Amino acid sequence: MRIVFDWAGVLFHWQPRQLLRRTLPQHAVDEASAARLEREIFEGYGGDWADFDRGLLAEPELVQRIAARAGLPAAAVRAVVDAVPAELQPMPATVALLRRLHAQGRRLHFLSNMPAPYAEHLERTHDFLRCFESGVVSARVQQIKPEPGIYDTAARRFGAAPHELLFIDDVAVNVQAARDAGWQALHFVDAASVEAQLRDRGWL
Repeated sequence: MRIVFDWAGVLFHWQPRQLLRRTLPQHAVDEASAARLEREIFEGYGGDWADFDRGLLAEPELVQRIAARAGLPAAAVRAVVDAVPAELQPMPATVALLRRLHAQGRRLHFLSNMPAPYAEHLERTHDFLRCFESGVVSARVQQIKPEPGIYDTAARRFGAAPHELLFIDDVAVNVQAARDAGWQALHFVDAASVEAQLRDRGWL
């Protein structure tokens, strides 16, 4: 069995409203305005941000599109886009789980919706990503979750049949899409619950 990890929300903290409150305090003045700004900038990770994740949109054009759509100064949007990589800090409990699995000889891969510049930053910065023998970043294959094609691409890249893959993701639609593609999948809530499920299955 191969175990496949998502990145943001599983291995790395991703809390966009807190990011917006810190980066644009003059616009995200409270939880309600931060939530509204989150919708305007990230569009539920559809729209322009999905094209950024897919590798079809470069950062300068992304900034201009968001600024025009959200009525924000381009400099403010640029500040948010630039702040994202530093916001993606490791989640210690999940990293510890990853290291234990690696130490036990489990074959580990990753599958992440991630713009190329952010993925490159994380790969340069965090040595625990070397626990993975291979992985798929959406921008590098120009496909994104939960589209079926990226799961097929990933299975081929990993050299495994779908039923040999167990995917761990914090987004329910991505988990269901993996199951629809023939993978096994766990919905990530926290590292402890995933670890318990892995132990129940005899994989840890």
